[in-house]
Amino acid sequence: MVLTASTIPTARLRLDPLQVEDADEMVGVLADPLMYGFTGGEPPTTEQLRDRYRRMAVGHSADGRELWLNWIVRLPGKGSDDPVAVGVVQATVTADGTAAEVAWEIGVPWQGQGFAGEAAAAMVAWLVGAGVDTVTACVHPDHEASAGVAARAGLVVTAELVDGERVWRRPSG
Repeated sequence: MVLTASTIPTARLRLDPLQVEDADEMVGVLADPLMYGFTGGEPPTTEQLRDRYRRMAVGHSADGRELWLNWIVRLPGKGSDDPVAVGVVQATVTADGTAAEVAWEIGVPWQGQGFAGEAAAAMVAWLVGAGVDTVTACVHPDHEASAGVAARAGLVVTAELVDGERVWRRPSG
């Protein structure tokens, strides 16, 4: 199966397929060290982010077992030509297109406004519409805001743990 990210509009946002050039704007969005409290790591440099986006923009793993779908979350500006990047959502999809693990990041200045939940819900709906049956996310058990995003995206918490994170799953049916 071949899935290719396409633009996804929501009530307040636009999810645009990731491009290498997005690194220049996204480095500022991802710059606050507070974003890495639950996930670890540190803010990337522009060159590190460009390198990461070059790898991700290929759209699949080297062995072809995973499809990589990534979107930049944007707030439309006052005009149609000046949207502002506020975060990213992503899906790692099995090569057969039946299962996806999803994740989200919204920059600190835009957190607490429901953007992550809106973007994640739109991405999950897009994936399901494209034929993905199983959607999961791994959320740190103490990260209440991210748990709320998972719930808004239609996922429910399970008893499963992966690397110390709680697995959330979209109910079948």
